[in-house]
Amino acid sequence: SGRHEVRFWTTAPKQSLCLMWQKVKVKLMLSMSFLVAVFWYCRRLYSFLAQLLKRWSNYLQRKLIRNLSVLTEVDLLGYSAREWKGETKQAKHMREAYEELFWSYHVKYLRQVRRDNYCVLRAVLFQIFSQGIPFPSWMKERDIVKLPEKLLYSQGCNWIQQYSFGPERYTGPNVFGKLRKCMETLKTNWTEISATKDHEERGNMCNTLFSDESKEHRLYEAIKFIMLYEVVEAYEQIKNREEPVHNLFSLLLARDSSSDPLSFMMNRLNSIGDSICLDQVELFLLGYLLEVKIRVYRLHRFNTEEFKVNYPDEYRREWNEISLLTEDDRYYHIPLFRT
Repeated sequence: SGRHEVRFWTTAPKQSLCLMWQKVKVKLMLSMSFLVAVFWYCRRLYSFLAQLLKRWSNYLQRKLIRNLSVLTEVDLLGYSAREWKGETKQAKHMREAYEELFWSYHVKYLRQVRRDNYCVLRAVLFQIFSQGIPFPSWMKERDIVKLPEKLLYSQGCNWIQQYSFGPERYTGPNVFGKLRKCMETLKTNWTEISATKDHEERGNMCNTLFSDESKEHRLYEAIKFIMLYEVVEAYEQIKNREEPVHNLFSLLLARDSSSDPLSFMMNRLNSIGDSICLDQVELFLLGYLLEVKIRVYRLHRFNTEEFKVNYPDEYRREWNEISLLTEDDRYYHIPLFRT
């Protein structure tokens, strides 16, 4: 009996401990499983949130970059080194052209302009607005908002219903209303910005305007229509042998693609902003109508007489001057001068 008591008192605690360990072990396993599940869930949640944040960040970045049609200034020679790497003949030629701008013409920075078929119109208008250049003298004498109405009703040009708005490619009975809205956008924004004397405030207004794609396009379509209107006026004067017109109109109308206002609209203006941009003759017309001397540095023409060209080549002394630089006569950037 004594042996049985000793065995009882030694086995009983062991059994109790085993039972307790089994219970604790189950709880520990459940706890560990719970912790593993929580850790896995948190990790998945963190991964999901990180992916969501990354996608949202990329979306905002793409949207911001897309909306910035005129970027902030960058160092000219740094831009040249990035864009024209290598030792090809063309790369060396372009780097030399940029160095000539830097050292001889004091162009220290540039503002990149979005590369689309509105590029030159964007670069010109941005500078006109940012410099606070007022309306051309002829625009002050007439209401540009009424130009579509005058062309349609007073001069009987009902063919302007075939006018197309760049990449929108819209034509139809609502052309007149859309043109009037474009002219109102141009007049309102030009008046407001040119009346702002504070340079910093005017710059902020320009940045806001040139980040709104729909407004931008209306500005460019208004300028295109003004070009058409003036070609119609010049064509009528030439046809009726009235007062002499500027020789650039004769040059423009001598082309097969724009022998009259209708062909000029159909073959040239309707595609500008969509599949083509302004050519050299049309750039002359643009400077003439806006009464600005557009000085263009054509880098691909470096070391020739056509490296620096003025549009138009005949201009009045009181006209304001703006500058562009181009590498290919298609896409343009804005040079910034520092002494």
